[in-house]
Amino acid sequence: MLLKKTYGIDLGSSSMKVYSFLRNKTYLEKNMIASKGRRIIAVGNEAYEMFEKAPANIAVNSPMAFGMIANLELQEIALYSMMKKIDKFLGIGSDMFFSVPLDMTAIEKRAYYHVANGHWLRQNRVFMVEAPIADALAMGVQLEKNPGSMIVNIGAQSTQFSIITDGKIIIAKKIPVGGRQMNEAICSEIRKRYNLQIGTRTGKRLKLAMGRLNDQRKDARKVVGIDSVSGLPREEVISGYVVNAGIMNCVNEIAAEMKTFLERIPPQIFYHISREGIHLAGGSTRLPYIDNYLASYTGVSFRLSELYETSAVGGLEKIIRDRELMKWAQPVKQRKL
Repeated sequence: MLLKKTYGIDLGSSSMKVYSFLRNKTYLEKNMIASKGRRIIAVGNEAYEMFEKAPANIAVNSPMAFGMIANLELQEIALYSMMKKIDKFLGIGSDMFFSVPLDMTAIEKRAYYHVANGHWLRQNRVFMVEAPIADALAMGVQLEKNPGSMIVNIGAQSTQFSIITDGKIIIAKKIPVGGRQMNEAICSEIRKRYNLQIGTRTGKRLKLAMGRLNDQRKDARKVVGIDSVSGLPREEVISGYVVNAGIMNCVNEIAAEMKTFLERIPPQIFYHISREGIHLAGGSTRLPYIDNYLASYTGVSFRLSELYETSAVGGLEKIIRDRELMKWAQPVKQRKL
């Protein structure tokens, strides 16, 4: 008799995170696919290695956009490819727990159902957990009898603000600003200051290497890009100040939206949030000192999750391992969609 396989899955715009209950391990891989027409060339980390390097006839894209499934067929291929790496033989009838965005339409729910029950993955039971709930469980937030907690997730393409009270999300807001927009802002700033065009992968490396929000130490790195005037490759020394200027544009936008969001909260809930601190998660929170910077801007302290981008899948792991938490997972059947 085959053991029933259970997985916790977080489909992100940048990377996929899958927790396997049998192996008790979380796997992470880039959520990208390289294709030439209808033919798939590479999936996952291999596809990301081709990003911004592939010729014009090869498209390298993520099947997710702003935290939502943008291409159902490609997302199923990406997930199936990753699942095959985890388990060589995929048992029929697995339980799949998905971390999903808030306020989804019936069509968007159907997309998640068909990702788990399409051409390659079949006869799987699907459960959906709202992403802020999964983040809160991973960070140890008490959901029941909770006077008020705020969860902020800064992802690859979007930032989500959520207020949880007594186990329910009462207010939520999503803005289209995340790590990818920071990378693009760095590229734009370098193009303006140095007349040099670089790719977003280079922008991301500069962000991780030199990004500082309150530690303006003098730092510089050599990069190779394309001269905007001559169109030829050129080496340039990039100042850390320029990199920070690009990052600041996005972080200030997030902070301003967060401050406006906090002003909408009822005073009694805001009081509890200010005492507890705002819970901060997401892959883009790896940026050094981002919690201190946001705290100085909003006037509220922050509690940074050490799980970063694996926060949501960490919450799914807790639900899978503790049957008492199953009430936060909503079973989905095709007939109900």
